[in-house]
This record gives sequence, structure tokens and C-alpha cells, in this order.
Amino acid sequence: MKNNRIWLASALAALLLATGCGDDTTKTADTPDTSAAEEAKLPVAPAFSADSAYAYTARQVAFGPRVPNSRAHVATGDWVIQKFKSFGLSVQEQPFEAMAFDGKLLRSRNILARFAPTAARRIAIFTHWDTRPFGDKDPVRKNAPIDGACDGASGVGVALEMARLLALQPDSLQPAVGVDFILFDAEDYGYDSSTQGELTNQLAAQGKESWCLGSQYWAAHMLPANYKPSYGILLDMVGAKGARFSREGQSRESARDVVDKVWNTASQIGYSDYFIFQDSPGIDDDHVYTNRAGVRTIDIIDFSPAGEFPAYHHTTQDNMSVIDKRTLKAVGQTVLQTIYGE
Repeated sequence: MKNNRIWLASALAALLLATGCGDDTTKTADTPDTSAAEEAKLPVAPAFSADSAYAYTARQVAFGPRVPNSRAHVATGDWVIQKFKSFGLSVQEQPFEAMAFDGKLLRSRNILARFAPTAARRIAIFTHWDTRPFGDKDPVRKNAPIDGACDGASGVGVALEMARLLALQPDSLQPAVGVDFILFDAEDYGYDSSTQGELTNQLAAQGKESWCLGSQYWAAHMLPANYKPSYGILLDMVGAKGARFSREGQSRESARDVVDKVWNTASQIGYSDYFIFQDSPGIDDDHVYTNRAGVRTIDIIDFSPAGEFPAYHHTTQDNMSVIDKRTLKAVGQTVLQTIYGE
């Protein structure tokens, strides 16, 4: 996922107008926000299968690093599309080319899979499916591509399992909303000045951001056209052992009610040890661009209140050894329950 630049509170206030990111509060809480609605009995949601999500995650990793322009990247994208289609979802591809910070032209595609495409009210589930082409934080193999088991594959694995479950439900047990799974490409081919200072960011001279190229393209060429879901949930780094999902700054700024809904739902179904009631700084991620496009989006991401990524982030250690079925279950069940609560 994206670079290691963290928008701390003092910087956020100045950048808010220009970026749409940020939150200058420092409020934290160790207990959920309570309300009468939270105490109400939750509707029945399907049981999310962590085994299935794990298998989907492992299958992506087995293709090899999903770096744009590689055979593994093409094969993975074809497989993801086939899986969504096998569940009966309506699938569209959004091919595009984007210049990376190092001057390479990336042949890329966003993927859109729609459950209940005729439903008027909709929820968007975002994630990215590419991997970083270099483990620039790795102390030994800085230039090696990474597996991206958590950073990329886990979000897709959760999305695929959600799609499978939704498609299995009879009409009487389907949620009251349609769900769009939107997978962004070329998210992780960005420039990190803290680890790549010896390189030149060619996009900076053009005034362009080097991260999240797929969501940038989607925001400028929205698919479907004039897309207006009720809100979006971005899944990024959602499968690692010991993951803790704090309430990220841009999410709180753009869709605090959705943050509260998701975190309170997690608490109600027993996952408050994963979805912690603490705030963290805003970060650069795909939700920056979906929010700018008018889709109120929150980010579920393994990111600490102190503004730190986990040790595997952007290293070759981001492989299947870090993936924990319990984390996949916590995220998948929470998001499914949130959807069924609409």
C-alpha cells in the first residue's frame, strides 16, 4: 500500500482544503460509542468463511508478485475476474495506462464486480490487487518485489469471499442494498522519499501524485458513470496476525458516521480487539481519491494510533506467513454485518 508519508495533526489543518485528508483532533477512546441503535438486535448476516478468504489470498500470492506489466499481474487479474463471474456477479474491466514515478508506463486495469446491480441503494467495497515492485523497507532485499500477501491479496480475498456469500443467499436473505466490489490497480507503485531518496520522482515535476494510480484514474473516469453509493469501505492490509484497525484521520474527516457504524458493529459482534476505539493520523491511500470523487469512504487498515505501519510493510516479509485467518474473519464478518445492517 501507499507511501509512508503520514499527515499529522498540525500538517492536516493546512492541507485540508487541498487534499481532502486530515483531522486535527487528538481524541481517543477505549470504549465504543454507545447508542440505542447499537443495543438493538443485529440482523442475521451470513457466516464469513476465513478458510475461504485465506485460500483466495494464497491463490493470488501463488501467481507471484502482482507487479503491473508482469505475467503474474495479468494472470492474477484474469483469475480474479473469473472468480467474480463464477459467483454470478456482473463484471467490468477498466483498462488504463499510467506513468510511474520512474518513467515506466504501467499497463493496468481496475476491476468492478456488482452484486444486485439493479438495486438503487448501494455500498462500495474498495481494495487494490497489485503489489509493490520493490521491498524498499527491507533491510536485505530492498529492490525485490514483494508477495503482498497482506498488502493487496488479503483485501481481495475478503472481497471475493463476501461476493461468494452474497451470491449464495436466496432472495429472502439478501441485504437491502447492492454491493459493488471495486478493485484498483497500480496502487503500490509509488515513490517513498524516506526509502528511495537515491531515485528521482519524475511525477513530482508534473505536480502529480505517484501513489494510488488506479483510484486516481477511476476518480477521473468514474465507473459506473455518476456513481453515487451511500458510502464506501476501503480494505487495505486486513489479514495479518495481530492487526489493529484504528480510526484513521481521513476516514473520520470524510465519513465519521460510517466509521462509528463499522467500529460499533465490530464491537457488538466481538471484534473490538481488532477494531480499536483509538484515532490515528490520516494517510495517503485509495480513499483519498474516492472521497475527492464524492464517495464518502473509510479505510480499514492495519495502522497504529502512533502513526506506524507494521514491521512487514513494504518488505519481503509480507508473505503468507503473516496471514491469520482470525483477522480475515474479524474484517469479513464485520463488513458483512455492516452491510446487512443497512
